Amino acid sequence: MTVEINEKLIAEMVRQVLQSGGSQEDGASNSPQETSVKDRKALSKDDYPLAVKRPELLVGPRGKGFDELTLSNIESGNVAFEDFKITPDALEYQAQIAEDDGCHQIAVNLRRAAELTKVPDARVLEIYNAMRPHRSTKSDLLGIADELEKNYGAMVCAELLRETADVYERRKLLKGDLPTE
Repeated sequence: MTVEINEKLIAEMVRQVLQSGGSQEDGASNSPQETSVKDRKALSKDDYPLAVKRPELLVGPRGKGFDELTLSNIESGNVAFEDFKITPDALEYQAQIAEDDGCHQIAVNLRRAAELTKVPDARVLEIYNAMRPHRSTKSDLLGIADELEKNYGAMVCAELLRETADVYERRKLLKGDLPTE
């Protein structure tokens, strides 16, 4: 009986995620924390893994602590799928650890991911498809960069789109650049 209840609860959580698209659509902050992570002392590789060494830092989008994310809390309804989503703060912590370990490109990627937590999932997929070679004009890509910057404050992602537009232009990978047969 318990296994059936767990499966039903998990199935219900998955259903909720699929219905909501898995991200916040209202542009609200993903973190309830008042102080910016970047304003705090940077973490080091000695803080890894966070779940073991610094679990108090891992707070979900609705303020639930890492230690509250248990099966019994799922069963009782005290936590929901939203509580399991990654937050910009958690990604920034991971970026700080990566930087301290000399993994600068991973840190940049984690910061881009942190910015994308503010963008609705459906829009992220549209942007991903737009970035595929021969799918967008330079103007399209620059427009997406402006959207990311203005609507979501995603400066690192916006810079990546601008760089992509320039590289695609040089390499003839923009929409309309395909040779005709």
